[in-house]
Amino acid sequence: MAAEAFAAEFDASAPGAKGLKTGALGYVSNIVIGVASTAPAYSLAATLGFIVAVPGIGVHAPAVLIASFVPIFLVSLAYRYLNKADPDCGTTFAWTTRAFGPWVGWMNGWAIFVADVIVMASLSVIAAQYTYLLFGWKSAAGSTVGVLVAAVMWIVLMTWICYRGIELSARTQQFLLGAEVVILFVFAVVALAKVSAGVAGSVSVGAAWFNPFGVSFGALADGVLLGIFIYWGWDSGVAVNEESEDATEGPGKAAVVSTLLLVLVYVVVSAASQSYGGTKLLENNSSDVLSVLGTKVFGSPWDKLLIIAVLTSASASTQTTILPTARTTLSMARWGAIPEVFGRVNSRYLTPSVSTLGMGALSIVWTVLLVAFNPAQDVLGDSITALGFSVCFYYGLTGLACAFYFRKQLFRSLRIFLLAGLGPLVGGGLMIAVFAKAVHDYSLSGAGYAHPLLGIQIPIVIGIGTLLLGVPLMLLCALRFHVYFRRRLEVAPDGLLE
Repeated sequence: MAAEAFAAEFDASAPGAKGLKTGALGYVSNIVIGVASTAPAYSLAATLGFIVAVPGIGVHAPAVLIASFVPIFLVSLAYRYLNKADPDCGTTFAWTTRAFGPWVGWMNGWAIFVADVIVMASLSVIAAQYTYLLFGWKSAAGSTVGVLVAAVMWIVLMTWICYRGIELSARTQQFLLGAEVVILFVFAVVALAKVSAGVAGSVSVGAAWFNPFGVSFGALADGVLLGIFIYWGWDSGVAVNEESEDATEGPGKAAVVSTLLLVLVYVVVSAASQSYGGTKLLENNSSDVLSVLGTKVFGSPWDKLLIIAVLTSASASTQTTILPTARTTLSMARWGAIPEVFGRVNSRYLTPSVSTLGMGALSIVWTVLLVAFNPAQDVLGDSITALGFSVCFYYGLTGLACAFYFRKQLFRSLRIFLLAGLGPLVGGGLMIAVFAKAVHDYSLSGAGYAHPLLGIQIPIVIGIGTLLLGVPLMLLCALRFHVYFRRRLEVAPDGLLE
């Protein structure tokens, strides 16, 4: 213990030595942050209709969500075991640096950063619109200025909460997620009860809805491209590992449990929605199926419940998107990969100061630019699609890194081989395959909502363009931060998994 304390004292990058508040979060808080970060209600409202509309999917939307869960679950195993080896708040940045070297590690940190910044515009806009809709102010919800003002206010509020301390952030998440999940399950129960009573236009739930093998490979792959976005965000519960009570075990286990809870919520709610309204209603209202279904299932004024669910979902995810981004850049700074100013921690609240405030400020700039110069919000829709590239990039490399980092221990037992080796390897490979298919599909004419830029579809411009932007920035950092970029590949300490 004395040796560990000595190392932590003089190694600013070591887990527990970055100045964050240790032992502040329990296991339940890790799960809550992981689930809340995916914004279940918002993700379903914004994506379910598009999944149903994929040619060849139709009533098999629940099956697509089950198929999408498989690579997500396998990658969560990688987070489980890599966190056990190195509970660093930089997560995949730190882990891929150890396994594959500094260049790959830096790009993974960048991928997390750009994905989180891109999604902030959509989350804050949805939170703004649903704030107005909650009070019946439809004109403000449709006003560019009104939406921008409320969106900026939401970002400022959630940035302030993240800055003020991890406990306040966790308590806020517990309240928001609790309300969201309860409303979603009440909706599912009421919808299915009305279906059994015989609602016009409803469809009985069938076993075939949940069978991924009942869908053609091409249709399933296209559906999974959307399904990956629905699950993205559960890794935020691992990014607060250095502030957790059981840093090496709790956050990693919470990541796996979070994915299991998410697939349960998604399959139940999607089946209930589809059963009540049929596929045509979901397709015709693909931009927001839950508010439409809420009016039909609950009736007035109880339809406000689903508006509250989506509002709490988007606002909660706005907060939990700031949390991991700030901790990723904090870790990168402490590792000496980016300027040290991003490694500053507030002495009173023990949170990343510059990284948190910087993330909030950059999110505001991105949101204003995206909405002010594109009132129709078609580019905003393309930005959601573009997220998939960064997500598949860093999820995929994390899965591969786990198998490679533990390569000398994989054959010690069947359990280790399957859970720390084969599972993460397959999960990472599937993510890379989805990335490749997305590049192909979204390069085709008409793939985006907005007009192409110089003949290139907007999802490619944003998704691949932001990733490529990291390359010259990384080269600039390499000119200055020689120690980090001279790091060598590492292998997991012997006996860690036994």
